[in-house]
Amino acid sequence: MIVPSRNMPWLTVIGVGEEGAEGLSATARALIENAPWIIGGERHLTLCRSLIKGEAHSWGQPFSRGIEQVLARRGHPTLVLASGDPFFYGVGVTLAAHLSSEDMVCLPAPSSVSLACARLGWARQGCQVLSVCGRPMEVLRPFLQPGARLLVLCADETTPGLLLSWLTELGFGQAQCHILEALGGQQEKCASCLAYEGITEPVNRLCMVALEIPQSTTQSALSRAAGLPDACFEHDGQLTKREVRAVTLSSLAPRAGELLWDIGGGCGSVSIEWMLTDPTCRAVAVERVPERAARIARNAQMLGVPDLHIVQGEAPEALYNLPQPSAIFIGGGATAPDMLEIAWSRLKPGGRIVVNAVVAETEIRVLEAWQKWGGEVSRLSAARLTAVGSLHGFKPAMTVTQWVAWKPVE
Repeated sequence: MIVPSRNMPWLTVIGVGEEGAEGLSATARALIENAPWIIGGERHLTLCRSLIKGEAHSWGQPFSRGIEQVLARRGHPTLVLASGDPFFYGVGVTLAAHLSSEDMVCLPAPSSVSLACARLGWARQGCQVLSVCGRPMEVLRPFLQPGARLLVLCADETTPGLLLSWLTELGFGQAQCHILEALGGQQEKCASCLAYEGITEPVNRLCMVALEIPQSTTQSALSRAAGLPDACFEHDGQLTKREVRAVTLSSLAPRAGELLWDIGGGCGSVSIEWMLTDPTCRAVAVERVPERAARIARNAQMLGVPDLHIVQGEAPEALYNLPQPSAIFIGGGATAPDMLEIAWSRLKPGGRIVVNAVVAETEIRVLEAWQKWGGEVSRLSAARLTAVGSLHGFKPAMTVTQWVAWKPVE
């Protein structure tokens, strides 16, 4: 058994399950009993009331104020009570952003996800964990794939009902849903239903929803390849068409964690698909027309990337305060004075720039850029079968001249 000593870090974080003090190890119990200053949620303080002998404080509102209290005690013995595993969507992650590992020791309890997998008999490594706590339901959209198993952390007792209704609207009404409540506690409960059946009984505020997406939902799921159908996007005609968009995304070559500037965002199709390639990919869409900027926001929300950053303004002026990108796409505005020069100067070494030119004036700038910075210039053309009276023929889209260049690593 480990006993508190002077050599221990000043901050102790203990994960508490729904079973409260009874579920804690002897070490965790001893640390709580000997702690002179404790902070936690009202629920955690109540669950551990029989062990607390020191000064107890609630997080209160806003949550950041509690974090400030903890950090202000740097060097003085402090104990934080948290839910389950503090480093799984928990306060441990928040505190670790301000402290070194030497400052803190953590004793986790089984997370709600571990308990859910144990109850359902699911392999933890085979599940995708997502949270809609403070985030829109649409963040789940890219993960609704045939055969997927999702564990969704809920904001409160209203989330399961809203989630099931949303799934049904999207065409996932046959998804098997397990509503798991108060896992590990005396009020633990698990109810199962199909999404279209909805919620019939009140749900505990502490809940999560486990989803099994049927293999038969192929048509409702978003493709994970570049080049979503044009119909996926609300637009006014200002849209990089599917065939050209697929090539453009390939040329941009997204990597995990990278940032894209999408200049002349239109309806946001390129930046949205960039973000769909990996959950850590980020993008800024710059669009001068207010109506189009608002349309980009709607498309981003609907397609599951609500964190797309939208700047409503004129480039290149709108670019100056943006973080340095790993890739830049210019779908409009390349003829603005110094646009390409500013974009190239801000691009990270090893980054990529892609410019699509439709009109001759932009094509001239593209060829000038190619002569100056190198890269590759290609011409892309596509034709779609359309009605010609009672018959059919191929109607060609406007040819796109694409310049792609990689900035040398210094």
